[in-house]
Amino acid sequence: MTRKRSPARLVIALSIAAVLAVFLLYTSIAGGGTPSLKPSQLGSQTGEVSLSGLVVGPVTGDAHAAGLRFRLRDVGSSANGKTVAVLYTGSVPDLFKVGRVLVVSGRFENGTFVAKRDSMVTKCPSKYSAAKPANG
Repeated sequence: MTRKRSPARLVIALSIAAVLAVFLLYTSIAGGGTPSLKPSQLGSQTGEVSLSGLVVGPVTGDAHAAGLRFRLRDVGSSANGKTVAVLYTGSVPDLFKVGRVLVVSGRFENGTFVAKRDSMVTKCPSKYSAAKPANG
C-alpha cells in the first residue's frame, strides 16, 4: 500500500526557501554595509565609513592616551596627493609604520578622521610589492 504525500509540504518548503533567498539577496545588496573609501573620496562624508590608505608621517602621540595621530594618502597616488589626518586610539598592530597600507573605521569630524577604538587593520605588505622577475 503506497501512501500519497500532500503537495502542501513541498509548497511550504519552497516558500521558506524563496523567503530566505530574497532576504540574502537584500542583505547583500542593500544590507547596511559600511562604505569603503580612499582619502581622496572622503570629502564631506557623514556617518561611519571604512577608510583605507597609505600611512604617511609623521606619526605622533600615544594610541592609549590622547590618541595616535598620522595621515593617510591614497595608495598609488603621488607624494603630493591629498591626505587626511587620522586620530586613533586602541591597540596598534605590529606591522603599523609609515609606508604601510591600513584600514580604519570611524567618522570624519572637523577635518580629522576619528577612528573607532581598536579598528585598525594593516594590510599584508607582500600584496603591494612589485612582482619578482622570472628567472630564465
